[in-house]
Amino acid sequence: MREERAMSLFDRILERWPADVPVRPMDPPGWTVQEPTFAAAKPAVIEAAAKRAAARPSGNWFVLAASREIRSDRPFGTAVGPRELVAWRDASGALVVGSGICPHLGAPLAAGRVDCGTLRCRWHGLALDANGGPGWRPLPAHDDGVLAWVRLDDLGGEPPLPAPVLARRPAPDASVDAVATLTGVCEPDDVVANRLDPWHGAWFHPYSFTRLTVVSAPEASTDLPDEQDRFVVDVTFRVGPRLGVPVRAEFFCPEPRTVVMRITDGEGRESVVETHATPRAPGVDGRARTAVVEATIATSDRPGFASARRLAPLLRPMMRRTAARLWRDDLAYAERRYALRASGWPSSG
Repeated sequence: MREERAMSLFDRILERWPADVPVRPMDPPGWTVQEPTFAAAKPAVIEAAAKRAAARPSGNWFVLAASREIRSDRPFGTAVGPRELVAWRDASGALVVGSGICPHLGAPLAAGRVDCGTLRCRWHGLALDANGGPGWRPLPAHDDGVLAWVRLDDLGGEPPLPAPVLARRPAPDASVDAVATLTGVCEPDDVVANRLDPWHGAWFHPYSFTRLTVVSAPEASTDLPDEQDRFVVDVTFRVGPRLGVPVRAEFFCPEPRTVVMRITDGEGRESVVETHATPRAPGVDGRARTAVVEATIATSDRPGFASARRLAPLLRPMMRRTAARLWRDDLAYAERRYALRASGWPSSG
C-alpha cells in the first residue's frame, strides 16, 4: 500500500511536470531488471560498421590535441604513432607542428622554449619557426577551433586531403566545447568499435544512461549509403537518481578514426560528441597505445543558454570530468577487446 501511494505520487508529479522543462522525473528500472541487450548487439553488425568506417578516407589527418592545449608561450609535445611531434603557435597564433626531434643532435624539442613565435632548442639554441629551420620543416596542420590536427602522409598511406574530414558542428558563437583526453592499451579500431556498440550504454554506464533503446541499426553489410550507415537511439541522460533528460541521438563515422554522436531530438538538439582515436607510440611492453580525444560541443536554442555560455570556463572542467568518467569505463572495454584479439579469441560470432 505504501509503495502504491508512492507510485501514485510519482505519477501525479510526472503528469503535472511542465512540458518545456528538459529535465524530467523518471522511475528508472533497477540494473538487474532492465531489458537485456545482448541478443540485439550482434557482433557482426558492430564489426561491419567498424570496417565501413575504416574504409572511409581520412586524408592522413590525425587529431593531435585540444586546440587550447597548444599555446604560444611553450611547446606541446606528443606522439602520433611512432612519430614524436612538437607543436606551438607562431606570433600570429597559427598552429605549427613538426618533428619533435631536433635535427642537430636529437634533443627533445618539446623541452625547448617559444619566444615571439620561434621555438628554440634547449640544447644548443637552434631556432625553428613556421618557415622551418636547418634540417626541419613543419608538417601540414589544421586548427578547427576545437581540435588541432596534423597530416602524416607516411603514416596514413592514403591520398592526402587539404583538411580533415569533419562532421557538421554547432556554430562556435552558439556553443560551449570541452575536450577530454585519455590513453589506453588498444588500437584505434577498438575505440571505434566501442562507440559503435550503443547497446552497452545503460548496462555499462548506469550512472549516466537509462531507458536506452536502439531505434535502428545499420545492416551487417560491407557497403551502405551514408544516410543508412548510422545507429539511432533513444536514451535518457541521468542528472540525478530520479531525474533525467530524454533525447534521440545518432552515431556515425565521418572518417576511420572518428565517431560522432549527434542529438537529433530533445534538449540540446544539434549538440555533438566527437570521439577521435589517435594512435600513440607503443608502450615499453610493446603493446599498442591509443589516445581517445573526445570533444563535446554543446548547444541549445533556449534563451538562457547564451548566459550559460558566459560561464564556459566553469562548465568545461565539469564537461571534461563527465567524459573522462565514461571513458575510464569504455577504455576497459576497448582494452579487453584488444587483449582478446591479441590472444586469438574470435572477435565476432
